[in-house]
Amino acid sequence: MAELAQSTDRLVTVFGASGFLGRHVTRALAKDGWRIRAACRRPDLAFHLQPLGRVGQIAPIQANVRYPESVAAAIAGADAVVNLVGVLAPHGRQSFEAVHAFGANAIAKAAAAAGVDNLVHVSAIGADASAPAVYASSKGRGEQAMREHVPGVNILRPSVVFGPEDAFFNRFAAIARAFPVVPVVGGATKFQPVFVGDVASAVARLAGGAARGATYELGGPEVLPFRDIVQWICDETGRKRLIANLPFGAGRAMALGTEIASAVSLGLYPSWLTTTRDQVEMLRNDNVVSADAITDGRTLEGLGITPESFRAVAPNYLWRFRATGQFNQRKMA
Repeated sequence: MAELAQSTDRLVTVFGASGFLGRHVTRALAKDGWRIRAACRRPDLAFHLQPLGRVGQIAPIQANVRYPESVAAAIAGADAVVNLVGVLAPHGRQSFEAVHAFGANAIAKAAAAAGVDNLVHVSAIGADASAPAVYASSKGRGEQAMREHVPGVNILRPSVVFGPEDAFFNRFAAIARAFPVVPVVGGATKFQPVFVGDVASAVARLAGGAARGATYELGGPEVLPFRDIVQWICDETGRKRLIANLPFGAGRAMALGTEIASAVSLGLYPSWLTTTRDQVEMLRNDNVVSADAITDGRTLEGLGITPESFRAVAPNYLWRFRATGQFNQRKMA
């Protein structure tokens, strides 16, 4: 384990600290010596954060971005604020509007009221208030709220994020394990998978004062069509599968079917089999770092971070989807 920096009096409140990206951001900030308020809806389920820092360095607290009073209480006295809260699909009261737009507005407004101008907000490539996909449009409105209340906010827009607990590589590896055919909608759509640890490092550097008021786009070293990434997953897990390229109309019909199955089963339908029509809509556009961001240095490389390739990292956690697990063949000599 890398040596932790000496703890300082700097206090950062991290919303969404207990999630997939949150735990990596928490570790990166702890390594830099920050005291961390890990703000999450269920602090009783955030004990996994404690070993990421020194004793007493990380303190989980209760906060819900749908309730501005709890947000303000979590920010009080902080020197910096990081917002990582987001959902890939709406669930009950955790809608895109409530989490991405209203929640971001509540955090930015509370930060401004508390005099905190060191604010880092994680959004997504494609965020646009006028986008047809609700996910992207809600992310866009969240960015607008952040800039309105805290003009110096740093915004990070990652492409699809990969890592041990991700919902992308693990999902398609699970589908390839269960079915002989893997359906892919928008197979030609390009992605630029970015390592969760690199995104966390970017957050930590910006929280440490690397820049102010910029929008960064984060991607890995490789740009590939969606279908090629799924093919790589099948090859890496040793699954010979037919990859079926579905037109968008068929994709929307499939998504509607899985949405209905999830609803009528009261949530018992596996989440890794559920695709939403909004996700299908987002697949119409490439999810890669823009030429403008590259030219302006608003990338991982611009922050001095060399991005990791999914080819180097993903095999370390995808082995569990192989027929023989960690072993290369079924029979040992």
